[in-house]
Amino acid sequence: MTTPILDFFGFDNLTRPTQAQDTELIQQLAFIPGIRDILMLRQVHALEHATVWVLSEQSSYQSTDSQLLAGFSTEQGFYLYGHLNQATLRSAVNIALQRLTGGEWNLAVHPRCGTNVSTGILLAAGLAVGFHLLLPRGPVEQMLGLGLAATMATHLAPDVGTLAQRYLTTAIPFNLAVGNIKLTQDAWGKAAYFVEVSWIDRATIN
Repeated sequence: MTTPILDFFGFDNLTRPTQAQDTELIQQLAFIPGIRDILMLRQVHALEHATVWVLSEQSSYQSTDSQLLAGFSTEQGFYLYGHLNQATLRSAVNIALQRLTGGEWNLAVHPRCGTNVSTGILLAAGLAVGFHLLLPRGPVEQMLGLGLAATMATHLAPDVGTLAQRYLTTAIPFNLAVGNIKLTQDAWGKAAYFVEVSWIDRATIN
C-alpha cells in the first residue's frame, strides 16, 4: 500500500528493483569494505518482514500469536522469535521469498519494524531542537514546542519509517537462497529459530 508521503514525493515512480541490481552495486562499489554484507543485510531484513507477513496470514496461525512474532536480521540470516514449529517456518520463508521476488515488494515493509521506532525518535528529537531554536525562550512557548514536536513526530513517523524501510533498510532478496533452519539461541541467550541464507550472484545486464 502506498503511503501519502510516498505519493506526494512520487517515490513509487522510481526504477523498479531488478534481479542484478545488488550484484552490479557490489561490482561498482567493490572499494567499500563490507559492501556485500551491507547489501545482504538489507535483503535478509526484507525476507524477515515478508516471513512475518506470511505467518500472520495463515489461517492456522492464531492472530494473537502473530502479534508476538519478532525478528532480528544479520548478514548470515535472521532470528525469529515466537510460538513456531520448524516445518511451518520453513514453508513460510520459502513462500515469502517467492512472493517477494515475484513482485509483492510491499511485503518487505512491516509496521512493527524497529526502523519505525528509530525514525520516530529521530523525528521527535529533530523537531524538538527546531522548535527550541525558533520559539521564544519562555517556558510556556518551549513546552508548546515540545508538544508540537511530539505530535508531528507521531503523525509523520509511520510514513517516514515506511520510506526508510523501503529505500534504506530493506531490499528485494533476489540474491538470497534459504539454507538450514534451526532452533538455537541468539547472542543474549534467548531461544529463537535461525534462518540461514547464502548469497547468489545474479548475471548482470550487458
